[in-house]
Amino acid sequence: MRNGVTPLYIWGCILSHRETTSTMASSPSHFFVLIATIFISSLFHPSTAQLNSSFYSCTCPNAYTIVRSIVHQAMASDTRIGASLVRLHFHDCFANGCDASILLDDSPSIQSEKHAAPNFKSARGFEVVDRIKAALECSCRGVVSCADILALASEASVSLSGGPSWTVLLGRRDSTTANQAGANTSIPSPSEGLANISNKFSAVGLEITDLVALSGAHTFGKAQCRTFSERLYNFKGTGGPDPTLNATYLAVLQQICPEDGNGGFGLANLDPTNTSDGHDFDNNYFSNLQSLQGLLQSDQELFSTPNAKIIAIVNSFSGDQSAFFQSFAQSMVKMGNISPLTGKDGEIRLNCRKVNAG
Repeated sequence: MRNGVTPLYIWGCILSHRETTSTMASSPSHFFVLIATIFISSLFHPSTAQLNSSFYSCTCPNAYTIVRSIVHQAMASDTRIGASLVRLHFHDCFANGCDASILLDDSPSIQSEKHAAPNFKSARGFEVVDRIKAALECSCRGVVSCADILALASEASVSLSGGPSWTVLLGRRDSTTANQAGANTSIPSPSEGLANISNKFSAVGLEITDLVALSGAHTFGKAQCRTFSERLYNFKGTGGPDPTLNATYLAVLQQICPEDGNGGFGLANLDPTNTSDGHDFDNNYFSNLQSLQGLLQSDQELFSTPNAKIIAIVNSFSGDQSAFFQSFAQSMVKMGNISPLTGKDGEIRLNCRKVNAG
């Protein structure tokens, strides 16, 4: 026995391996092996179990390879998609925990989190999740949860963009309900002050270092004008721009987002120094804050609000990309462990957009 894995569990893995490699296996045999391996695996991942990196080593050993391949394909045609997938994971975890509730569409019994204010007409990447889920269902039906897909896709998105890699802990199950009201109140807003944002992170067990590190994900991707236009023209009702915004950067942003123009759906790079259309993951985000070029108010708050501890972390990450990468990876793992459903809680959705029939 090693790490609590008994011969019975190993027997299940052997059955699974023989089934996938044998060209003589019959359909009934395939069904028996699939049910046996899933059942045996579940015995050793009870509801009290912690997430672990080897959760699918028996039941779906190619899960990460499949996820990474599809994310890579998507990034080839959409440079924003990596950041969008990380954002999906983040917004999912902050409302009801990491349970893929953000992926559920409206139904007679569900008010979708997609229509919550932080997600409406801005959350994206659902089609990529659909493609990943379809590929995983072909490879190992009913095994990999949608919640774990979001965690795996986030790691793939960051590492494929030049950022850090980390060991993704797995074993989450999917919710059978959504929490639109919770998404409205729990997800940090781009126009919030540091105190409110800190409180929202603290409410889910994340600390100041996690707040700064995870905010560093804004080193890639884009934001809609409506999320920061108030800073450009009428900051907090003053009739003028945010005084913490670099004047040269302000002029650039006003060109991208003219007052009352483009419906607020124009796009600006979250990192103005990113030369690859918002694709590269690095530590320039923190240098931008030091030069007053944080795009969102919630970004610039990390440096422009008097708070010695937070400013020290920003300065540290700005001067040491390795330190930022290490902290970011640790904080992503920590965030991915927010209130997961495990064991017999929830379900493994066959379609990430809706709960299973029955």
